[in-house]
Parts: sequence; C-alpha cells; structure tokens
Amino acid sequence: MNIIYMLLAISVAVAVGFFIAFITSVRSGQYDDTYTPSVRMLFDDELVKTDAMVGKKNKDVSLSKNNNKHVQK
Repeated sequence: MNIIYMLLAISVAVAVGFFIAFITSVRSGQYDDTYTPSVRMLFDDELVKTDAMVGKKNKDVSLSKNNNKHVQK
C-alpha cells in the first residue's frame, strides 16, 4: 500500500513540473505566432475576390432563372 502513495506523490510532482514548464514557456512567448500575421495580408485580397465572385454568380443564376420564367410565360 505504501508503494501506491509513493507513486501517487511522484506522479503529482511530475504533473506539477510539467505545468510549471508550460506556464513558463507561455509567459516567455514560446507560443507566440509571428509568422501568420505577415502572411495573412497576402491572402486578404483573394478572400474578398472569392466572396465577390460567389455573390456575383448567385445573382447571375437568379437573373437567369427569372429570365427563363419570363420567356416561358
């Protein structure tokens, strides 16, 4: 039974050690993303163009459906 208490204490000590290492690395900026903001500006125009094209295609489809309805009547 004593071995269980010893293993439990060791596992808690290891967990606390990993937690302290994680907190230290977060505070020192280890997980800061410095690459994505510089690349993000390269893709902004493409996202706007695709959104505009999708809206234009949907308008064209709705106009063509309306035109077909008028032609059939």
